[in-house]
Amino acid sequence: MAIESRLPLAGKSAVVTGAGRGIGRSIALALAEAGADVAVTARTHSEIEQLAEQIQGMGKRSLFMPCDVTKPEQVEQMAKTFLAGLGGIDILVNNAGNAGSHKLLNHPDELWHRMLAINLTSVYYVSKAFLPPLIEQKWGRIITIASIASRVGGRYIAAYTAAKHGVLGLTRAMATELNPYNITVNAICPGYVDTPMTDASVSNIIARTAMPEVKARAALEQTSPQNRLMEPAEIAATVVFLALETSKGITGQAINIDGGGIMS
Repeated sequence: MAIESRLPLAGKSAVVTGAGRGIGRSIALALAEAGADVAVTARTHSEIEQLAEQIQGMGKRSLFMPCDVTKPEQVEQMAKTFLAGLGGIDILVNNAGNAGSHKLLNHPDELWHRMLAINLTSVYYVSKAFLPPLIEQKWGRIITIASIASRVGGRYIAAYTAAKHGVLGLTRAMATELNPYNITVNAICPGYVDTPMTDASVSNIIARTAMPEVKARAALEQTSPQNRLMEPAEIAATVVFLALETSKGITGQAINIDGGGIMS
């Protein structure tokens, strides 16, 4: 118990969406290491089941439930299940998302709607579902994993960029509205991160350009002045920092993690 009491998030409960792999998985484990109980959701049952077992092996409570966060009825059921199982929530991490690209010329409407649904509307659904207990207890942390595409435009990613810009607007609106309840709302804006989603981007570059894999990956690395992909642990550590009581003065912010590419 003496060791547990020194953990900065001991006694807190967290929910992480898109937790099956990559950034979301790293975030869930970092929150548990900091002392929080963590419920995890994603679409792939086996991945979040294994993750929940790993968190339980760390001595923390963990729940898992598959959920498509673009479906409001599934989100409502997930929220009810996690709130009942955890006995409440303190930290919500909106991490679920996906990327897709196409030239604006002849851009598929389906891609537009899909990018907005998974990257923006899902944040609205999930945040809204967990707001009542946060407001009632007058304390909370809502942290959304956005993107550097929330800050700048980019070629061939009109839908993704629009969705991620929307996430930043939603973050700032929620931060303003929830300030009286001691709920902070922030966004983290990573550049390219070494995850399966970036692997898919590399594969897409190869398919469209016939570029060798090494060069395709290097092209993404060079989008950062540090000439590297960011690491999931860097994003996870920032989530833990924002979740601390001592970070209560930080709200409505977009924190870049891109090796200095965007300095504003």
